[in-house]
Amino acid sequence: MTVIHYIGLDVHKKTISYCIKTAAGQIVQQGRLEASRAAVRGWAEGLRVPWHGAMEATLFSAWIYDTLKPYAEKLVMGHPARMKAITAGKKKSDAIDARTIADLLRCDLLPSCYVMPPELRDLRRLLRYRNLVVQQSVRMQNKMAGLLMESGTAFDKDKLRGKKYFTELLKSLQEVPESVKDLLRMSRGSMEMFQSTQKQLVERLLSEPALEQRVERLMTIRAVGPITALTWALEIADPHRFASIADAVSYCGLTAAFRSSAGKQQRGPISKQRNAWLQSVLIEAAKLAPRWNPQLAALHAHELERGHPNRATLQVARKLVAYLLAVDKSGQPFQVHTPPPPASTKAKNKTRRKNDKAAALLPAA
Repeated sequence: MTVIHYIGLDVHKKTISYCIKTAAGQIVQQGRLEASRAAVRGWAEGLRVPWHGAMEATLFSAWIYDTLKPYAEKLVMGHPARMKAITAGKKKSDAIDARTIADLLRCDLLPSCYVMPPELRDLRRLLRYRNLVVQQSVRMQNKMAGLLMESGTAFDKDKLRGKKYFTELLKSLQEVPESVKDLLRMSRGSMEMFQSTQKQLVERLLSEPALEQRVERLMTIRAVGPITALTWALEIADPHRFASIADAVSYCGLTAAFRSSAGKQQRGPISKQRNAWLQSVLIEAAKLAPRWNPQLAALHAHELERGHPNRATLQVARKLVAYLLAVDKSGQPFQVHTPPPPASTKAKNKTRRKNDKAAALLPAA
């Protein structure tokens, strides 16, 4: 009979606390090691018994998971929002947390979460960095507008991003301190640098062999552009991990919080437990989608008749999730399936008379 040890890991920035238990719950070993790849590998190589391990998903967990994966028979990442048992006790320490994780693992009660493959995780990091760069570019543009307003200069905010317009505006500035002009030049230079950086990142992601065909299929959905397709592909990773459209919609943060107790049901605002990157991109796409997609335009118009524009946008975003999930799971380009038109009453009566005549000609049983 093969003996398996169960190891709970409480990971932090500088240290990792661990607890090794048998299937019966007996502590074999516990301690603390340095949070470095060399120390983690040396510790894992010293384990002589097959083991299953688990840790809570944190900012520091990804590289530890990748380092330990080759040494473990099974390695699980715990869902942080569902692992309330760790903080429910009166006493809390790194050693107690490691023991609790080991107990949850050996009793098969650990709420696990999806772990993205390292190659997709690296690409996702690039896309999220691109979002940061875009935010900085917008901040620089807003700073330019603020400097011009402080100096009492009239300008067209819609044209301020244009290089030619900015150059002419800078030449025409009068009674404006030189310090303001210098800040305008620096802000403009920073904005152009951020814009160039984000274009390079998008081009690199679109040319990745692992994403190229997948993004092209997603973009067959009208109103889905490269940023929406890239965000979906890199934040979802494996679409088959969602059993239904409702699960995907919930993951994207497009459903309300729901509580039911003693026969009473209560719905709250949109849940904060979501993928914030996907949520923001889908909401932005849903605001523009009715302009490009007739089906989404009809859905938006129908919801607007009920008198709430935000709910109409939300419904369009949910339908976008359904489209994206269907294309991603099937591996086929998006196609609109038009139902056959209903038969007219006259045609139905004619078909019924033919059937009645055919039945009358049949011999009696």
